[in-house]
Amino acid sequence: MNLKFDTTFDPSHGRPVELAPGVMRLTVNNPGPLTFHGTNTYLVGADTLAVIDPGPDDDAHFDALIAAIAGRPVSHIFVSHTHKDHSPLTARLKAATGAVVAAEGPHRAARPMRAGEVNPLQESSDLEFAPDLLLRDDGLVEGDGWAIRAIHTPGHCANHVSFALENTGVLFSADHVMAWATTIVAPPDGAMTDFMHSLDRLLGRDDRVYFPGHGGAVVKPLPFVRALKSHRKMRERAIVERLRKGDRSIAEMVAAIYRDTDPRLHRAAALNVLAQLEDLVARGVASADGDVSIDAVYRLA
Repeated sequence: MNLKFDTTFDPSHGRPVELAPGVMRLTVNNPGPLTFHGTNTYLVGADTLAVIDPGPDDDAHFDALIAAIAGRPVSHIFVSHTHKDHSPLTARLKAATGAVVAAEGPHRAARPMRAGEVNPLQESSDLEFAPDLLLRDDGLVEGDGWAIRAIHTPGHCANHVSFALENTGVLFSADHVMAWATTIVAPPDGAMTDFMHSLDRLLGRDDRVYFPGHGGAVVKPLPFVRALKSHRKMRERAIVERLRKGDRSIAEMVAAIYRDTDPRLHRAAALNVLAQLEDLVARGVASADGDVSIDAVYRLA
């Protein structure tokens, strides 16, 4: 299936945008190659609110959030995962509102770190984050006129959660599924096997729209997720083909597979290739000289 991205998006930095009854979006002014126009924070409810993904510790965004909250109580702050563009503002918002912080858990890697291994996303991870409420998979949190269900969707990050707004067809998909681009999956923070299983989890649902962590809505989610899954499988086949043609390093594979991609994204692409190779080695399709790593030598098994 052909994966078509939608990059049309007006971030309206600092101004709340109503997306659906009881759902507003505020986008942080932190654009970049991996954040697009910025991180999306969502406000859910009318009288007593929930906030989803407060974002980075940014003064202007904090002021915009407080203005949008407009003196209303905030009962819960939901955090999808602990990368620094999503969770650090949580502490300030909790101090200002007294809200309960709900998340899957603190930051952690998807697998144990190997001896001498360096986490490439270490500097991007919020290691100080600690939730008040641990969200179990399929757990429901009820508020004033709203109910949010936690859907565990690891892959991009081990503690990644999507949030379903009950009885509305709305899913806040955070960085798992976005309309503008594929997400980065970087071991040991994330895992491709988990990511693919999480796509299957969403394919078992019937949500009508996704509101992601960056960019605009995914308006036809099930066909998009099926195309996203096919795209990842296509990348896997491309890696196998590069191995068959004699490529032995991730750098060689990225140069060939991502030759038409913005060079600023090649580091992220290399991490995605690493995640695919980690999965291929685990399945016995490929092998590595020593541990699977960004610098390892690879071949077909």
